[in-house]
Amino acid sequence: MLVSLTAILFAFIGIALGYGGIKLALLGGSLYYIIIAAGFLLTAFLLFTRRAAALWVYALIILGTLGWAIYEVGFDWWPLGSRGGIIVLLGLWLLLPPIRKALSPASREIAPTVEEARAGNASPLPLLAAIAAALIVAGVAISKDPHNLDGSLPTEEVAAAPDTGNAVPDGEWHQYGRTQYGQRYSPLTQITPENVAKLELAWQYRTGDVRQPQDVTETTYQVTPLKIEDTLYLCTPHNIAIALDADTGKEKWRYNPEVSANTQRQHQTCRGVTYWKDQTVAADQACYERVYLPTSDAHLIALDAKTGQICESFADKGVLDLTRGMKYNPSGYYYSTSPPTAIDGKIIVGGAVNDNFSTEEQSGVIRAFDILTGQLLWNWDSGNPDVTTPIAEGEHYTTNSPNSWSVFSADEKLGLIYIPLGNQVPDQLGMGRSEAVEKYSSSITALDVNTGQVRWVRQTVHHDLWDMDVPAQPVLLDITKDGQAVPALVGPTKQGDIYVLDRRTGEPIIPVTEVAAPKGAIPEDFSAPTQPLSGLTFNPPPLTEANMWGATMFDQLACRIQFRSLRYEGRYTPPSLQGTIVYPGNFGVFNWGSVAVDPKRQVMFGMPTYLAFTSRLVPADQIPPKGEDEKASEQGLNRNDGAPYGVFMGPFLSPLGIPCQSPPWGYVAGVDLRTGKIAYKHKNGTVEDMAPVPIPLKLGVPGIGGPMITAGGVAFLGAAVDDYLRAYDLTTGKQLWQTRLPAGGQSTPMSYTGKDGKQYVLIVAGGHGSVGTKAGDYVMSYKLP
Repeated sequence: MLVSLTAILFAFIGIALGYGGIKLALLGGSLYYIIIAAGFLLTAFLLFTRRAAALWVYALIILGTLGWAIYEVGFDWWPLGSRGGIIVLLGLWLLLPPIRKALSPASREIAPTVEEARAGNASPLPLLAAIAAALIVAGVAISKDPHNLDGSLPTEEVAAAPDTGNAVPDGEWHQYGRTQYGQRYSPLTQITPENVAKLELAWQYRTGDVRQPQDVTETTYQVTPLKIEDTLYLCTPHNIAIALDADTGKEKWRYNPEVSANTQRQHQTCRGVTYWKDQTVAADQACYERVYLPTSDAHLIALDAKTGQICESFADKGVLDLTRGMKYNPSGYYYSTSPPTAIDGKIIVGGAVNDNFSTEEQSGVIRAFDILTGQLLWNWDSGNPDVTTPIAEGEHYTTNSPNSWSVFSADEKLGLIYIPLGNQVPDQLGMGRSEAVEKYSSSITALDVNTGQVRWVRQTVHHDLWDMDVPAQPVLLDITKDGQAVPALVGPTKQGDIYVLDRRTGEPIIPVTEVAAPKGAIPEDFSAPTQPLSGLTFNPPPLTEANMWGATMFDQLACRIQFRSLRYEGRYTPPSLQGTIVYPGNFGVFNWGSVAVDPKRQVMFGMPTYLAFTSRLVPADQIPPKGEDEKASEQGLNRNDGAPYGVFMGPFLSPLGIPCQSPPWGYVAGVDLRTGKIAYKHKNGTVEDMAPVPIPLKLGVPGIGGPMITAGGVAFLGAAVDDYLRAYDLTTGKQLWQTRLPAGGQSTPMSYTGKDGKQYVLIVAGGHGSVGTKAGDYVMSYKLP
């Protein structure tokens, strides 16, 4: 009975593999599955007829699979395991005595030994040998890591007193990236590679702002708090501003603007608040120190930093309406998710515009307001870039012009603010874009702080059809070249290129070249013949069928069929009705978390992530009416109302919901910015919170969030889709410490000094809706004992 059931199982496997294998072969894919299906069917037949040759045939299946797997992926354990795991387990099943004893060795093809004939069962030796070979290969593969790059960053301090931006006391953190340079670098040295493992929880605070059932998918907690004197300032996903005692986590005040829920809103988040000290009034006056709160209903609110009360002298009784000047103003389509930049008496604000909802959305205009009164001083609209004088009453900004939803950087000495720009929506449709839009889309643009006029622009993608907007705050530092300090800008991008530019002119410090790009956009559109490529890049090699993965050989086969069915000619393959693989994907190699730099050593620490997406254009007449309970999302069907096509998009996943491409999907990496060389690259994070069984297997997982560096030589990073905060040796990238977080850590940590003289490391843990990490409302602060 057991043999018959086993034979039926093998026959089903053979039929399934054969069916899928034929589909794959017809698409030009590997013939392996057809061959192996024939082997399973033959084994099933021999089992039905109780032939010992079944073990010989199955031994050949194992050895053939082993050879094919090594040919495709070498000695890389996870791809090997998914190809051969089930096959080896079934081999062990066939060695069970109840099965072996039921198989007759008396076959004309294979003469039994005397001992076998007497025992009346089949010889296990061929199958044992094949399984042993597979286990030996597995052992070798487990001991290797072909994806690991070992190396060390230089330790010399090239600049003893580097320019870190606007003056901030060493123990404080005044802007999102600590200063307007966005370096995410703390000059504190108390925590070192030698003692970081002793960190322990100093205090924990809960905001009370938790994800609600009516919230959109992209409800996330991404805030980096500010620390000024003895107070921390932060915001929550629903735009509650909170002040905490930095030593104890005790709440000092909170302000709730009571932003209403809106299912049309694509994002529900707040990355931070902005601090400003008003030097025109006495220190004991109300609103001498201010906190500016951006909200998801498109307002900017000025608060007294000491009390949390509204500063009514700003704008309209303390509240600035950011929807003014918009020709179209659909509710929930426009908001500010990132802290604005305060500089030279101005507060400069961008805004997020919903991706792919409509052709009639708000403008991506960048505006500078008087920081005390809220008066509009200048506006720079990338759809009308030459006119920056404030628009008159009744005039409108350009509809759907490229927006900047991320964080700006600024250099007060140069009088420049650096804007990471997105592209014009719809993201995947480039028809009808103006000359100005084509110039500024997906670029880093430097504007004059006083006038808003463009000083230079560096485009990172031409005619962007992939949502490869520049997502990250540019990082400013001086890089020593030929003995001279060059004012530089480091700009991470979704496609993995890191642009290292002279921030005075936008000219490359590390060379940028133009390379040929895939052709073949839809008839109504076109694709750029070339695309820029930085000499410093984390762009991954193009995907191949051999890169397809799955927990088993079955979902791997399904991924191979998908791969061959979709259009893919490498990076920048145009969108299509057939469906296109977008790799690097929409989350990007780098996203809003940006990178961190050490301005003394002139090195960089970052978290490159690799997760392929797919996109498929859908003709407008095939898009169903919107459901009443449908919530805003960047994944699934993006409707593009008013456009000839919508787009269906999402991660490239197997039928089991795991990535179709083989791991690793996430790393930590170090770069020497003087040479542009990647020094190390190590797998980062585990599948503990991704898998049905919480096993902390270190595959290297995706993440979204940012790193922070300390002068003590330690880098800190949460971000990964397992719920940990980790510390790394900045020099080697070696993980030194980790602590379990109560929710996803998709924010950027920061560091400060308390009244006790201790160095604290703080991270907000609240999860990320799009990547599915655990939601929460925690602020976690750590220090040495």
